[in-house]
Amino acid sequence: MRRTNAWVAMALIVGVLAAGCAGDQKATQRPVRMATTTSTANTGLLDYLMPVFEEDTGIKVNFVATGTGKALRHGRDGDVDIVLVHAPPAELTFVEEGFGVERVPIMWNSFVIVGPKGDPAGIGDCDDIAAVFRRLSEEEVAFVSRGDDSGTHKKERAIWEQVGISPQGSWYIEAGQGMGACLAMAGNKLAYTLSDYGTYLSMADKVNLEVVYEGDPLLLNPYALIAINPEVHPHVNREGAEELIKWFTSERVHELIAGFKVHGQSLFHPFDG
Repeated sequence: MRRTNAWVAMALIVGVLAAGCAGDQKATQRPVRMATTTSTANTGLLDYLMPVFEEDTGIKVNFVATGTGKALRHGRDGDVDIVLVHAPPAELTFVEEGFGVERVPIMWNSFVIVGPKGDPAGIGDCDDIAAVFRRLSEEEVAFVSRGDDSGTHKKERAIWEQVGISPQGSWYIEAGQGMGACLAMAGNKLAYTLSDYGTYLSMADKVNLEVVYEGDPLLLNPYALIAINPEVHPHVNREGAEELIKWFTSERVHELIAGFKVHGQSLFHPFDG
């Protein structure tokens, strides 16, 4: 009888341990919910990368593409497990407030000013991005702003603040839409706009616009992943988010990102450090 009881007890212990391991595995295999920017979707980057991640790990990523501001709000509300965004000051605040675990840089591209072919306003003659924005304002050159609290919009507002100008008037058009729609609007209105280079390049054949100004250090556009803090939102898929970060920062994925090209040009560049 004692032997039987001992075997029953052992079986129960093994069962509990197995159930615990199965629970951990189930949590890891749950789909990862990610809020990201329109640029990672509009360029096709995530459609290119996420099937590879699922093949490598067995984990599916369900993502919603929106502006960085809204993506971070999804994170604050616990609606997602991780965010992929591109507005460092807002990201650092997000982490400092305890909503994110850590900001992990993964890739970068640059912002550019695009406008009508031939650059009728002579934006390309400006010495730096501050001079570009001053000319836009002084000459009231038609300019389409994202106007949606996205990472691109945050960058634009930061430059306006730096030059001490509050843009207003009929020349300044606030679209309140994603980058793709904003580029289409600028093309239709023969206006200028600020765009991440990747999205512009992916749409260059569809809009009557060209790059008229680029290269200022202020136009660097870094992207980062931030897992949502499970201490704030215990229900989040922490294991899946960490697996996605580990995957994105691997040398193999660096090569995949660098190899994602349009017209022979890379849309994004990985951070190797």
